[in-house]
Amino acid sequence: MSRALSLQLMKGLLCFLVSLFLLSGCVKNNPDPVWLKITPWTLVGNPDLVNVEGELSQNFSDAWVYVNDKIIGVFELPVKIPVLESGTCNIKIYPAVRNNGISSTKKMYPFVKRYELTAELIPNSTFTIDPVTMYDSNTQFWIEDFEDAAVKINTDQYSADTMLVGTDPAIMKWNRYGISTLNAIDSTWIAYTSEGLALPKGQEVYLELDYYNTNSMVTGVLAIVGGVPQNNIHVRLNAQKLSEVRWKKMYIDLREIVSNSAGANTFLISLQAALDEENSEGIIILDNIKVVHF
Repeated sequence: MSRALSLQLMKGLLCFLVSLFLLSGCVKNNPDPVWLKITPWTLVGNPDLVNVEGELSQNFSDAWVYVNDKIIGVFELPVKIPVLESGTCNIKIYPAVRNNGISSTKKMYPFVKRYELTAELIPNSTFTIDPVTMYDSNTQFWIEDFEDAAVKINTDQYSADTMLVGTDPAIMKWNRYGISTLNAIDSTWIAYTSEGLALPKGQEVYLELDYYNTNSMVTGVLAIVGGVPQNNIHVRLNAQKLSEVRWKKMYIDLREIVSNSAGANTFLISLQAALDEENSEGIIILDNIKVVHF
């Protein structure tokens, strides 16, 4: 395990323990706390955004909560939490994601706005908050949502399978998606984004991905150095059971790979899969692929 990942896990555990301590102390020492009931996030379009933001799918599963600029904790939503503050209070709620799909690493997502309000909090009562967020106006996007005639995913020459565009409403109502079907003959799929991306070093960069899969796959980054690609295998998406498969969304942190790619000025996202040993057939369906940065 890398030192950076270890630090992220320790930070997530510390936040959880602090939240647990504050909650237990709050209820024990104040028999009449104010209860904040926070519902799941809603992501809406930003009318001031210069760039196209694509489909507004999201998985902001958690929130960092502050009252009068004091941290209350980091919580999975929906949640009902006690707080000591009362009267006129400023409340700030920050959307958080499970970084790289790791449940213990709950990071404020840097490209969306916090939800802020001023409210009158009354002891021994419940105040409900329905948080709403949107992408920051300065956010830059590269998007493949399979809605255009030209697909921006290229299949590698050594790949046995090719990603096709699907339209089955039983899988994705209204929208098109990319689908790769693996079997004993077409047992591998290797593909890359077709456009070289100029990504900023030393800044936040993320890959957003909606996926529906019964076979595992891995994402990576191809750093182009002097015209030669250097492949950085990154995050594995585990297979889902056929009886339980559903659409999921992951936020994959690319900052470290991009920043540490010395000499690279352009990048490609790589997508790779091989038929899992226990499968006779496996599917990988992707949609709303976004590379996001400032």
